[in-house]
Amino acid sequence: MSYRTIVVHADRAANAEARIALAAAIAAREEAHLVGAAMTGMPRSMLAGRSYEGSGVFLADYLRRAEERVQLALEQFKSQADRLGVQSFEARSSNDDEYAGLCMQARYADLVVLGQAPAADDNQDSLLPDLPDYVLLNCGRPVLLVPRTGRFPTIGKRVMVAWNGSVEAAKAVTAALPLLRGAEQVTLAVLGNSADTLGESPGADIALYLARHGVNVEVLRRPEPADPGKAILSLAADFNVDLLVMGAYGHSRFREMMLGGATRTILATATLPVLMAH
Repeated sequence: MSYRTIVVHADRAANAEARIALAAAIAAREEAHLVGAAMTGMPRSMLAGRSYEGSGVFLADYLRRAEERVQLALEQFKSQADRLGVQSFEARSSNDDEYAGLCMQARYADLVVLGQAPAADDNQDSLLPDLPDYVLLNCGRPVLLVPRTGRFPTIGKRVMVAWNGSVEAAKAVTAALPLLRGAEQVTLAVLGNSADTLGESPGADIALYLARHGVNVEVLRRPEPADPGKAILSLAADFNVDLLVMGAYGHSRFREMMLGGATRTILATATLPVLMAH
């Protein structure tokens, strides 16, 4: 498996530059096509009829300003991708809300790169606070979440995989294989010792699977913690990893997100890139 098409969300959020840089680095390494996707935020259904006035604001004027924001975001994407030496890239704009637009673009990609939502006390409104949650649970593709602040000069040199034997974790491991194969070290963190989900020797089977794919892996076993999300992030900091790989647990129903505790904690508080699959 390799990444042939990568989609990165292009917007005007504070972390957009770091997000695009990370997506560009992976695209260059994988010789993949990079797509910068930006949406006006206008549902198609609203554009099907005539322009109308709502709450004192003309739809046509709102759309004009939304399209200007999209073009600014895509110009930033194209300039950065060109400067970083990405060989194959394109900018895509669409009249969609970010939820539907990113999920649609994800269908034609191997990996989706998103920015972490702003903190609760952040006044920034350029990224919808539940956008990463929604896309992760509905796009059907692995998502690389880039923290809201910071720079990430490397990705995939030192990787931690949070393993609990679940279907979601297995999907995340498979989705991360292009990065895992090139890592200097992969630490497989096994929290707990349930034989039902982890086997008689927790972590041994998935470690062998990874080794057969040419991954340099070591198994780290720890007792099941009271707060798995915090424990995973603490271990990632202890081992100074530059990428965390894990499954995303939860389900969605018409934008009603119900995420597992560890997933929600990491989406909200991670300070390193996280590759997740649902």
